[in-house]
Parts: sequence; C-alpha cells; structure tokens
Amino acid sequence: MPRIQGVDIPQDKPIYISLTYLYGVGRTSAIQICQTLGIDVQKRAKELTDDDIARVANLLDKEFVIEGQLRRKVQQDIARLRDINCYRGIRHRRGLPVRGQRTRTNARTRKGARKTVAGKKGVKDK
Repeated sequence: MPRIQGVDIPQDKPIYISLTYLYGVGRTSAIQICQTLGIDVQKRAKELTDDDIARVANLLDKEFVIEGQLRRKVQQDIARLRDINCYRGIRHRRGLPVRGQRTRTNARTRKGARKTVAGKKGVKDK
C-alpha cells in the first residue's frame, strides 16, 4: 500500500481517487497533480513505481499545504477568530453555526443532540 505524507492511500483505486485520501487534496487538485507529473489518472495506485510515488510526494511537499500543516493552519485561524472576539469567533466558541444558518431548527450538527428543558406547567384557574 503506497504511503504519501504519512497516509496510506488505497491501492485498488485510480490514483486520482487515492490522492483524495490526503487531507487538503480534492479531485481537481489530484487530477492536476497527475497531469503535472505525466501520470495516467486511471492508473491504479498499486501500479505506481517507487519513483512515481516519490515524485508525487515531492510535488505535494513543495506546492501544496496538506495534512498536518493544513490542520494546524485551520486551527490557528479559528483560534485567532476566538481571540479577537469577532462574531465568527463567538459562534465557534459557543458551538453554533458560523455561516449564517438558522438555529431555530436544523442546527443539530453543530449544536449536538437535543437537550430537553422542563416545560412550563399550566397555570391553575382560580
């Protein structure tokens, strides 16, 4: 199983699909990488030579921010927003949707499972 940037990529899939298993590499950039290096996009990852794998890893290292570096950069960006107390930072801190979505309904992914709050009892008539 080929290993690039510390990630095992699947060997039975075409190389442009296998490269998307790296954080920060999507289909478009995977196809671009293959075309830059002159590798057939339909070639399976197990058919790559060690030289091809080294060339891919070298290109990724030089021209793309991927895996640990990218994760660290995203976390630093979120921490900066929290530190300056901007609206987006406050939303991140509270675990609410950041990009303007409604929260009255349909925000379960960010808010987590429902937390039931005791309802109001009916007021007695006298």
